[in-house]
Parts: sequence; structure tokens; C-alpha cells
Amino acid sequence: MNFFKVIAAQSAYSTHFTVPVVGALIGIVILFFELAPHLVTEPSPLLELAVALVLGVLGALLAFLLQKIAVAVVGFLAGGKLASAIAAAFFVHYSQYSTIIFVVGGLIGAMLLLFLFDWALIVVSSFIGAHMIQNAIVLPPSGSTIVFLGLAIVGIVVQAASLRRG
Repeated sequence: MNFFKVIAAQSAYSTHFTVPVVGALIGIVILFFELAPHLVTEPSPLLELAVALVLGVLGALLAFLLQKIAVAVVGFLAGGKLASAIAAAFFVHYSQYSTIIFVVGGLIGAMLLLFLFDWALIVVSSFIGAHMIQNAIVLPPSGSTIVFLGLAIVGIVVQAASLRRG
């Protein structure tokens, strides 16, 4: 299955995937719009836009691919460091196995972070969205808290259901 079919299938099933991709595409197009005039002398505005769009799509694909790699690397380093710290705290002669401990902890950390990354995005985006809506409505403090919690729960449930379908 080629990459574009995977993206199309995932975006059809996942609403939390579409918004960041569209935002990234718009941002990258704007970013590369300044590069287009330097690639061709006397470019037409249409050519500038076409070059910016092509470079933007390439940048978005690269960012999409590198996101998972970056998350896995961070999880690996954090898991390895945590496993080493735990081993140092509980075992006197852990240094003989420090490399193995770091690698095993790193693999567990990478898998955990890759698994939890979608859930972290769901929770954070739900809290941010609920906070923005709650700030737009004037309510007493207790009502504001209830609205915030209700919106956050709805956001988490809706996005979790969307994630399960994917």
C-alpha cells in the first residue's frame, strides 16, 4: 500500500490527524513561499505558488515521517536513562549490565511513548479546547469548572472513539 493511500485512509478515519496535517501544510507553504523566487529567475506568481506547494508537501511528509522517529528516540533515551537510574538505586553491581539495562529500558520506553503519544495528544488537545471554550463563556467559578470538565471529557471520548476506528 503506498504512502498516499495510507495517509488518505488514516485521515478518513481520524479527525485528530487531519487538523495538524492541514495546519502543517499551510505553515510549510507559507515558509517555502519565500524560497520559490530564488529557484527561478523572474518566476510568475503561479510558478512561485506551485513550487511553494510542492516544497510544502515534501516538508509535511518529511515532518510526518520524522515525528514517529523523534518520539521513539526520545522514548528510548528516557527509558534507558530511567532504567539505569532504577538499577543504580536498587543494585550495587549494576555497572556490569549497564548497557543491557539501558537498551532494554530504552526499548520499553520507546514502545511506551509511541503507544501513549496518541493518548497524550488526545488529552492535551481536549484540555486546551475545553479551556478555550470555557474562557469564552462567562460563568461563575463552579459553573466554569463543570463546563471545563464536561467539555474535556466529551473531547477525550470523541477523539478516543475516532482513534479506535483507525
